[in-house]
Amino acid sequence: MIVIGGGIAGLTAAALLAHEGVPVTLLEAHRQPGGCAGTFRRGPWTFDVGATQVAGLEPGGSHARLFKHLALPLPEAEILDPGCVVDLADGSPAVKLWHDPELWQKERQQQFPGSESFWTLCAAIHQSNWAFAGRDPVVTPRSAWDLRELIRALRPSTVFSGLLSGMTIADLQRLCGCGTDQRLRRFLDLQLKLYSQEPSDRTAALYGATVLQMAQAPLGLWHLHGSMQILSDQLVAAMERDGGVLMLQKRVTRIERHATGWIVEAQGVKGSTSSFEAEDVICSLPPQCLLDLMPRDLPDGYLNRLRDLPEPSGALVLYGVLPRDVLPEGCPGHLQRSWRHNSSLFLSISSDGDGRAPLGQATLIASVFTPTGDWCRLPETEYQQRKRAELHAIQQELNTWLDLPPSAWIHTELATPRGFAGWTGRPRGMVGGLGQHPSRFGPFGLAGRTPLEGLWLCGDSLHPGEGTAGVSLSALNATRQLLAERGQELRVES
Repeated sequence: MIVIGGGIAGLTAAALLAHEGVPVTLLEAHRQPGGCAGTFRRGPWTFDVGATQVAGLEPGGSHARLFKHLALPLPEAEILDPGCVVDLADGSPAVKLWHDPELWQKERQQQFPGSESFWTLCAAIHQSNWAFAGRDPVVTPRSAWDLRELIRALRPSTVFSGLLSGMTIADLQRLCGCGTDQRLRRFLDLQLKLYSQEPSDRTAALYGATVLQMAQAPLGLWHLHGSMQILSDQLVAAMERDGGVLMLQKRVTRIERHATGWIVEAQGVKGSTSSFEAEDVICSLPPQCLLDLMPRDLPDGYLNRLRDLPEPSGALVLYGVLPRDVLPEGCPGHLQRSWRHNSSLFLSISSDGDGRAPLGQATLIASVFTPTGDWCRLPETEYQQRKRAELHAIQQELNTWLDLPPSAWIHTELATPRGFAGWTGRPRGMVGGLGQHPSRFGPFGLAGRTPLEGLWLCGDSLHPGEGTAGVSLSALNATRQLLAERGQELRVES
């Protein structure tokens, strides 16, 4: 078995296969695993590359279930409370996403009066979704086995919520009589864009309802001690303990069918080429990569579908270091602020003693969405000029927002889609997966089972979407489907 891509999805798939006794080799282009949930160092500071918070560590959560199945301890982490503080930049008090459901109810009633029916409906949809997801359905069935697993997971509440599959979060807002509340709409747009790549009028209601509950008990958002790299390191340890092989600095350049399976070619750091044969291949890269990796083997209909996939966003990310005492008193770990043309700045700040910075200092990661294409096409001189201008603009906004003295910054640097493409290998530096529009969510999305026998997909473009918890479930789904083809059953208990 070959797994392509050493992000959380690929590592989870490889660890599960190895745990089931399947010989597996994971090929990763970078010099370290982790992908979008990896880290890098600058002197004494550790920065999370992309993902900065984790869901799914609570009992019954995806990481908790998988780590228990793999006999791994859960990483040390603290619950984020509030999960995020959202500043709508309209002069009104910021919205605090409290972990306690009662505190969150009081907060939203004060912030968005008249909207309680909307939140009650979202909670009902989420509870149905949560129970459904815990039964490990194959939401995008492409075989009789897939369909059986989907039907097995259905309950009356699931069928009822399925009637809303064509609706968006904005539709729910209108349905509940608060569709004219523009402040609520702005809050929803900012939060949903972070997790679904789409605003409220383009985010599937069934997806968005759960996203809006992520910070509240019994779920929660978590801050890992050390860095996000801990997730990857533990999955690597499980995979290698069970006989799996991790090969770093092996960038896959070709996937080709042959009589008994697949040939995967990969290039090493000095240009040398290695060839691997496998019965099955799990690809955790963005599915757009298949257009270059195997254009001759893709059926015309599937080829056209991949070509027609919408372009995900890129991101500009400022990595900075500040003395902790210049931050506002009681500054939370995660903040979001409305900024620029319906976009926002999302901010993650390390906590003292969490391993990311020396005591008395804080790492700060601020990100904003941006189109990918123009960054990757700019001539070098223009690219550097624009990069400096964006760094200055983001830094100035942070100074104003947090009342920071400009001289306080100890370190700053900016990452662009071009740099992200180099780090992760994702085409044009795209972040996240496909936008969770109703036309691409759940049964209407890409399936882990491709039209090509023995080729499987997982990652943030597959159900249930982006985030380390989401891609872990997509890896579990693909692995279960693959093993079922071999007559093996994989069940992961809650």
